Amino acid sequence: METTEATKEQVDFEAVDFSAGDRESMAQLYEQTLKDFKEGSIVTGKVLEIRNNEVLIDIGYKSEGVVSAHEFRNLEEVLIGDELNVLLAEIEDDNGMVVLSKQQADEKIQWERVLSSFGEGSVIEGEVKTRVRGGLIVDVDGIEAFLPGSQIDVIPVHNTDSLLNQRFEFKILKISEERRNIILSRRELIEERLRSKRKELMESIEVGQRIVGKAKNITDFGVFVDLNGMDGLLHITDMSWGRIRHPSEMVNVGEEIEVVILDIDRDRERISLGLKQSQPNPWEDIEARYPVGSRLRGKVVNLVPYGAFVEIEQGVEGLVHVSEMSWTKRVARASDVVQVGDEVDIVVLGVNIEEQKIALGMRQTEDNPWDTVQSRYPVGSRVHGKIRNFTSYGAFVELEDGIDGMIHVSDMSWTRKINHPSELLSKDEEVDAVVLEVDPGNNRISLGLKQAAEDPWTSVVSKFKVGDKVSGKVTKVASFGAFVDIGEGVDGLVHISQLSDSHVERVKDVIDVGDDVEARIVRIDRGERRVGLSIKAGEIPDDEFEANKDEVLDGLRPGEHMVDLAGAFDEALGVTPAAEEWTPGGADPSSDDSAAAGDAPAEETSAEAPAEAPAEAAAEETAEAPAEAAAEAAAEEAPVEEPPAEAEEAVTEAEETAEVAEEAAEEAPASSEDSAEASEEPAEEADKPKA
Repeated sequence: METTEATKEQVDFEAVDFSAGDRESMAQLYEQTLKDFKEGSIVTGKVLEIRNNEVLIDIGYKSEGVVSAHEFRNLEEVLIGDELNVLLAEIEDDNGMVVLSKQQADEKIQWERVLSSFGEGSVIEGEVKTRVRGGLIVDVDGIEAFLPGSQIDVIPVHNTDSLLNQRFEFKILKISEERRNIILSRRELIEERLRSKRKELMESIEVGQRIVGKAKNITDFGVFVDLNGMDGLLHITDMSWGRIRHPSEMVNVGEEIEVVILDIDRDRERISLGLKQSQPNPWEDIEARYPVGSRLRGKVVNLVPYGAFVEIEQGVEGLVHVSEMSWTKRVARASDVVQVGDEVDIVVLGVNIEEQKIALGMRQTEDNPWDTVQSRYPVGSRVHGKIRNFTSYGAFVELEDGIDGMIHVSDMSWTRKINHPSELLSKDEEVDAVVLEVDPGNNRISLGLKQAAEDPWTSVVSKFKVGDKVSGKVTKVASFGAFVDIGEGVDGLVHISQLSDSHVERVKDVIDVGDDVEARIVRIDRGERRVGLSIKAGEIPDDEFEANKDEVLDGLRPGEHMVDLAGAFDEALGVTPAAEEWTPGGADPSSDDSAAAGDAPAEETSAEAPAEAPAEAAAEETAEAPAEAAAEAAAEEAPVEEPPAEAEEAVTEAEETAEVAEEAAEEAPASSEDSAEASEEPAEEADKPKA
């Protein structure tokens, strides 16, 4: 920049003729001039010269002052002769020059103007200039003020760059004259205005009123809507008559929506909003549009463990319970049948307007195969199927897809007592069976496995007779005797009293499972399916047995040493089957073979010694035998002892009471008259409490 200099008239004071008085007056004026200039004061000066890095200014002092060029915003706008306000920084520096500052003068003038116009709490406008640590610098009429980050807005502002070079209104929080510092707040100004708007809004709104707002924030449970200065909550359940998983499915942040005011809490200043209430309620005439029995098509929108929710129209869903998904299959989880997004045919089963629930069914869209099962599987017909599953009480046989029949353990064998179906059958095994009963109402078919085979007892009578010697292998051992397989699938019972001529304390002391034995048949009862054996009778030569046959057999009570192969063994041991969900035909498990099994222990163990024969004879001669009644009473009421620890099977109350009955029978007199007297003692025993 070229240097320019103002022309200043030079006065030669020596050439001028001054009087003594004039010189003294001039000296006084000069001194007065010096006194008016103080460091830190603002003075007015005239631009004399503009140089490259400074401006020469005459302030009326004995020497000119200089101002650095960088203190001017635009040096090109400065002209020779302009009058400027400058701050007298130093009257003389080391070079004898006056040091001036235009920037400091401007700040001081502006600061004084701000102080005179505004105070703490005043509202002032400014422009955000830059970002500093902890906040922003704001230009307020040329004065830099500080805006803390916590005072920028009512909500946290994470990106302050968007505020740069923008003008806002601020509230002055604090002014420090000493430090020339101003603290501003935009937040307090916003809060004051929001409070005013909230008050106006609360006075003007009513429940049921429709109002337009802007989605301000979205959460998992709803949307906060800005109602011109006050937030209202739009809960997710009030957004749609149908099902939505998240509020963002319907609303975006910043979107304007029309909502209905559902509730107003004026004390807490809270407003509940609804969006679906601005639309017609599809549940109002739901019964007329979807009567019970109507067939529809819908879309699976949600799955739960107990069923599937199907949307039949916008905002209306119904539940298909897992029990209503198939006629024949037992559905454990809805996801095994349908998936979200599947379109399915359904039938309306029920409508509950108050709870806004619709019960739907999928299986009702198809024919129920159980309606015609009786015609396809009549009672008595033979069927073929595969073992699908086991339970403790039977086996399920798949007859066709979705149709199963059940073979109860009591209908599996003519000759064996089956405790679990796995003893005889295996899964996926194909079997033939006979239909015993059909119950379409309960979706049940009862099958019999043994009924599909010939009953071996039809040939027992022709093949075996009392007195025959038979050989076999011991299959089971109990405390009261041993079971022996004599062929043809028939087991006979050797009572403990018929094991040996000697007294036997424990069966296992004499015989065990797997032993080969030879015994003589002493009783056959086809009706009760029982065969009684005697090892000690088998040791008698055939000619001697034939000679004394009547005497030997008469020594045995009716039913003694007999076994009901369908239930006597477990009944004698006191083993009861687990609780059964269903027995074929709904029959009592104790009936038929089971009933006979229940009688077996008392009869099979009622006599242990020949001494019982007279008592039994007397009992047969009279309808009510006192001795036998006493023995039965003692057997039922007398306390029992625990079985030996070595016993293979747990001995129960049933078998122990049977042994008590035997002892009572042994002690009974031979005549009916004596047995009547003997019955008094067991009767007294019967009054004792059970062990």
